[in-house]
Amino acid sequence: MATDHFAGDPRTNLERMQAGDLYIADDPEIARRQQQAVHLASRYQAAEDADAARPILAELLGALGAEAHVRPPLHVDYGSNITIGARTFVNFNLTALDIAAITIGEDCQIGPNVQLLTPTHPLEPRPRRDKLEAAKPITIGDNVWLGGGAIVCPGVTVGDNSVIGAGAVVTGDIPANVVAVGNPARPVRDL
Repeated sequence: MATDHFAGDPRTNLERMQAGDLYIADDPEIARRQQQAVHLASRYQAAEDADAARPILAELLGALGAEAHVRPPLHVDYGSNITIGARTFVNFNLTALDIAAITIGEDCQIGPNVQLLTPTHPLEPRPRRDKLEAAKPITIGDNVWLGGGAIVCPGVTVGDNSVIGAGAVVTGDIPANVVAVGNPARPVRDL
């Protein structure tokens, strides 16, 4: 017998998702938005030069600051929940699962193969089997450097001017003006 996880909740799964509550990704509007993101990301990767690519990227993302540059490929769920600040550079192969907001500040350096992961899933087996999920926002401050292969987990804030070492797994907030490394990432030096 299937469990009705949303008994008495008249919201759509899209509305639940946008509120940061548990939802199931079977909403037709969710599927449409994901398909639009796949289409725009594909067009962005196929663009022949930066002048042709930038308008496509601006359409894909929620906001794109002046002189920000993102090297394709770029992998997103929606794109529209991502804000990239002015003069930020994003290297190849960013995976930004933007179920919740992802905010990247100004003057950041994002290394290749970085993952910004907002989705969460229940720890309990039954709700996870029933495909429930939620998300928590990620905030990357100004002038942050995320080393290649770094992973930033749901709900994390990285403070201004901090450096996250290559391959670090950031599971909790990182204060401003530190170098953090490891799994889980921990501050090892003040800047």
